[in-house]
Amino acid sequence: MQTEDVQGDEDRRRQRGVLRVYLGASPGVGKTYAMLDEGRRRAERGTDVVVGFVETHGRVHTAAQVEGLEVVPRLVVDHRGTRQEELDVQAVLARMPEVVLVDELAHTNVPGVGHEKRWQDVEDLLAAGICVITTVNIQHLESLNDVVESITGIRQRETVPDKIVRGADAIELVDMSPQSLRRRMAHGNVYAPDKVDAALSRFFREGNLTALRELALLWLADRVEEGLDRYRDQHEIDSTWATRERIVVAVTGGPESEVLMRRAARIASRTGGGEWLGLYVTRGDGLVQMDPARLHRLHVMTEDMGGTFHSVVGDDTATAILDFAKAENATQVLIGASRRGRLSTLANPGVGEIVIAESGDIDVHIVTHDQARRTKTNVRATPELSRRRRLYGYLLGVLGPFVLSGLLLVTPDFHGLPTEAMFFMALVVGTAIAGGRWPAVACSLISGFALNFFFTPPLRTVTIASGDNAFAVVLFVVVGVAVSSVVGLAARRTAQAEKASAEADALTVLSHSLLHAGDFQTLLSNACELFGMAGAAVVTGDGEVLHAYGRPIESTDAADVVMPIDADSSLALVGRALPAADQRLLKAYAAHASVLGERRRAAQERSERRVLAETDRTRTALLAAVSHDLRSPLSAVKAAVSSLRNTEIRWSPEDEQALLETVEEGADRLDALVANLLDMSRIQMGAVTAHVDEVEVEAVVHVALSPLTGADRVDVEVDDAAALVVADAGLLERVVANLVGNALAYAPAPTRVRVDATASAGRVVVRVVDTGPGVPAEQQERLFEAFQRLGDVPQGEGIGLGLAVARGLTEAMGGTLTAEDTPGGGLTFVLDLPGTGAPR
Repeated sequence: MQTEDVQGDEDRRRQRGVLRVYLGASPGVGKTYAMLDEGRRRAERGTDVVVGFVETHGRVHTAAQVEGLEVVPRLVVDHRGTRQEELDVQAVLARMPEVVLVDELAHTNVPGVGHEKRWQDVEDLLAAGICVITTVNIQHLESLNDVVESITGIRQRETVPDKIVRGADAIELVDMSPQSLRRRMAHGNVYAPDKVDAALSRFFREGNLTALRELALLWLADRVEEGLDRYRDQHEIDSTWATRERIVVAVTGGPESEVLMRRAARIASRTGGGEWLGLYVTRGDGLVQMDPARLHRLHVMTEDMGGTFHSVVGDDTATAILDFAKAENATQVLIGASRRGRLSTLANPGVGEIVIAESGDIDVHIVTHDQARRTKTNVRATPELSRRRRLYGYLLGVLGPFVLSGLLLVTPDFHGLPTEAMFFMALVVGTAIAGGRWPAVACSLISGFALNFFFTPPLRTVTIASGDNAFAVVLFVVVGVAVSSVVGLAARRTAQAEKASAEADALTVLSHSLLHAGDFQTLLSNACELFGMAGAAVVTGDGEVLHAYGRPIESTDAADVVMPIDADSSLALVGRALPAADQRLLKAYAAHASVLGERRRAAQERSERRVLAETDRTRTALLAAVSHDLRSPLSAVKAAVSSLRNTEIRWSPEDEQALLETVEEGADRLDALVANLLDMSRIQMGAVTAHVDEVEVEAVVHVALSPLTGADRVDVEVDDAAALVVADAGLLERVVANLVGNALAYAPAPTRVRVDATASAGRVVVRVVDTGPGVPAEQQERLFEAFQRLGDVPQGEGIGLGLAVARGLTEAMGGTLTAEDTPGGGLTFVLDLPGTGAPR
């Protein structure tokens, strides 16, 4: 990256700064060191360089690189009782250097500083005309977040959008082999010695580092490829640059397609970094298409073998293949050996011959297969006209000339030979439109004979006196045959186009319904409507009906039409026999049904994976929390009991009382912890049964407060109208105890906690109010999730189950539990339960 010389701050503000990114596969590869080294080089060349924000992480060599560079003071922010340092954007803008060094692009700023993310701060600096050099790790890119989590098992909370890094003017990879990085860590050059063993055994395992390094290399290679494509487009370069082996394999959908794709996959695997693309060319008129089910299978097979499948539209197959190959900067094209015979190939070159002749610097491989040279020239099948229509055409073509001749013979004074020839030509055209080509040819020959016999001198003979008349009759027959062929072909093409349009409309409706509705009922109802069926169903091979619409279908034997969906199920329709012409469209419906089934199975598997992931997360959090919170009171109890049993020490009565209180307090904490765990387990299993009755609110509150430490700080006020509530006394006692205990632990000691109960519209509302610092409104709902503390309870006390248990028990009694802000500061828990005036 070269920093442009500009004159004055105002001139520099008119242009955007240049962004340079140092990309690393993982922490510790030397991104910050490389950034600082670049800054020092520029400063030595006279460039105005400042350090905006650099995190050395206590690394001596990195800190040494900062020496000699001007450092902009950081912005110090007080957040939750701690001092946090952030990039001071306004200070950098006021200083207005040419280049600023900003570390950790994906960093999340402290709330209230300004932007939420540091990359947004960098955008402000770039917009002001300041060049920025920054660093980021591959695991922080937003598009790779899920992939990195599946590799390392750790989800990165701080991410940066890919477009920010892709839009950089320069991206430089800071690379290091996994073995070298692990040696650096072992020598203490990355983390403190007490953290090295844990890091090496978790995130920095050799497999993790290798996978992250490959991700970084591939991601950067794709960005380089994008830059190369932009350069080629800007300079209108059409020739192939073989920077990477890219193979295009053209398939027709026939049996040889699988052979060609396997050959392409093998060639690509032998070239490091090579890729292959399957290509199917659809005719522009839309009349000849591959079976959708077959197309879907080829698509799936291509992805299974590591390629990508593409479909393009083109009237000329060879041209479409070459245009696609050049657009993709392909180096090789694979085409199957022609099915046509040698004589046919000599008379009319096929796709392979044209591609070879016009490929230029693209290598073309002709791959043999079992179908080569075994079939005749592929003549596109065209749908025939109906039998009735062809019969009418033959009747018109055979009888029409004689009927027309009779009409012309009785009116000889009104027309001459040219007019008579035009009448017969009109009859030929009408016959072609009505019955197609061959009835029109027959009509042309008969009309030529009638024109000669009845209207060309000498009359009533096949002899023609004048050479001009003879030429006219012969020309009439030739033109009649030609016109009949053209008109017949146009009529057939019209019928084909109408049928193709109807199929396209049906497939459009089908795709739209699946994308927006996504259920089998919509699919089956559309099939019944399109094919005029009375009922449709998806039936398994065992006769089980999975989905049905319209008239019931008990099994495939009772259906009029059966189309296989996959190996285990079929699409069955009842109502009428389906013509063969509609089979292709029915196959499309079966293919969509297969996709819909796969989508449902995938959704079900995703849901199951989410449940398993949540279960694992809960289990991990539970084990971590329980291990800590069991160990703390147990350690205190054990220490107190061991001290009391020590006969070598004479304890004073006050000391003995203090030790006994420690034992009692630890036992109470263990009892509360085990009770919460058991209650949460019962709630999650749905095993909580509330035995509701009329309960005195004030009595339950006092019972709940009696064992709590600090209960003397609680004020209780119950309205007369709210004296009774419909609830389970034992469960309500647990709920109140958990809520008040949370408030006492959270509110500062001098403040008081208030419990009041009021009645409204047959409901009793119990509020537990504290006046502490409170919880932000957007995080209040998270208080009731298991293993959440959010600062509401001092760290190290409890495992975050008390409020989750309270809500679960409240809902079991038919009530609700929510949180809201206390006016003037603090948090209020609102417990809403049925009163005695509400329906049981």
